[in-house]
Parts: sequence; C-alpha cells; structure tokens
Amino acid sequence: MSNSAPANLASRAVAATQLRITEVFFSLQGEARSAGLPTVFIRLTGCPLRCSYCDSEYAFYGGEKRSIEDVLAQTLGFFQDSGTRHVCVTGGEPLAQKACLALLNALCDAGLEVSLETSGALDISAVDPRVSRVVDIKTPGSKEAQRNRLENLPLLSAHDQLKVVITDRADYDWAKAFLQQHALFGRVEVLFSPSFGKPESEINPHAPPLSGRDLAEWILADRLPVRMQLQMHKYLWGDVPGH
Repeated sequence: MSNSAPANLASRAVAATQLRITEVFFSLQGEARSAGLPTVFIRLTGCPLRCSYCDSEYAFYGGEKRSIEDVLAQTLGFFQDSGTRHVCVTGGEPLAQKACLALLNALCDAGLEVSLETSGALDISAVDPRVSRVVDIKTPGSKEAQRNRLENLPLLSAHDQLKVVITDRADYDWAKAFLQQHALFGRVEVLFSPSFGKPESEINPHAPPLSGRDLAEWILADRLPVRMQLQMHKYLWGDVPGH
C-alpha cells in the first residue's frame, strides 16, 4: 500500500459524510462583499436560534440527508458553463452540523471561493481559513442578543465580515456602541442592513418597516465606517425559498 493510501481513504470517508440539506440553488448573491455575483447557495437544515426577523424558517426542519461528495458534484455542475466560482454555505445555522466543517474544506479544496453565513452564536475557530466568515451580531431586536459568542470576535480578520440586521433606532444605537466597545470598526468589514418587511417597533405593530433610507441617513450622520446593504435578492424575487 502506498504512503498516500491512508490520505486517500480519509478523503473518501469525508466525501461520504452526510449532511442534512434544505436546498442547493444557483442565484445572485444578494448581500455582503460579493453582492451581485452569480453564486451557488448550499442551505443546511437546522438552527438553534429563533430570531424575530428570520427569513429562512423553512430550513429549521426537514431537509434531505446527502453526502458531501453528492453536494460537491451538484455545486461544481452549476459552474460548468459559468466563469464564476462563488459558493455560499448558509442555513439555518450551518455550523450546528459538525460535518459542515468538512464540507467547507472540500469546497475550498475544489478551488471555489467560499463564504459561510453564520449566526455568531457558535464557535468559528475551526472553520477553514480560506473561507470568508460572514458572522452575525444579534441585536436586541432579534430577541437573540444574549447568544452572541464574544469569543469569536478576536478571531475575525479582514478576510471576514460582520453583519448586523437593524430593526429600529434602538438597535442601531446598540450596534454602534457594541462595535465601538469591542474595537471592531476598522478591523473587520461591517455590514448594516434594515430588517426586511418587519415592524419598526413591536410596541406599535402598525409601524411601517424600517426604511433603508432611514438607516442610510443615520449612518451618514454618524460617519460610521460601515457598508450599508439591502437584500437585493428579496427586491428581485421576494422572500421565497430558492433565491
């Protein structure tokens, strides 16, 4: 047996490892650093959080058990006639499945440009360094701010991104103070976005959704070094699975 045989056996074992997958689809990236680029999305099933503004509740349950080899083959198939090689692993909360780490490794090994969208509630230290980690900071308006894993913050680099969904002015002020307290401005790219189609205040359920214009004006007034973003895919296709 050659010296490479154990490595090959290990590689085959990883390829056969199963994950629970909600969907794999080809669309435009609607947010973050690669917004607008054709991207394959791999949505894993399950999430331990229940954010008030969640837009992928359909991924909490169900899904289909699939091998990493199978998912990788489908992903590469989307790129046969395309010059782009962007892949986004999302959820749910993808890191809730231990095999997600092996999937990320396999995607990187295939030469793809990989991003991971994660809630920020789980440990990101073992994620392949080739992956751009898009980590959420949960605000009070999400109802999950207590789940922010502060140990993740020192691990972030310029290769990563922090995403903050803002539901109202109180969320905005909280996020600004949080980012200043943890010296995150200037160390990692920060993305602010308004929650899509959610009331500005739960106290007044008839209040209109927080407008992107309001958030943009707050950012400009405070001279915040953040990237303002809107979820482009929702304006194109609505809040539906597969886009």
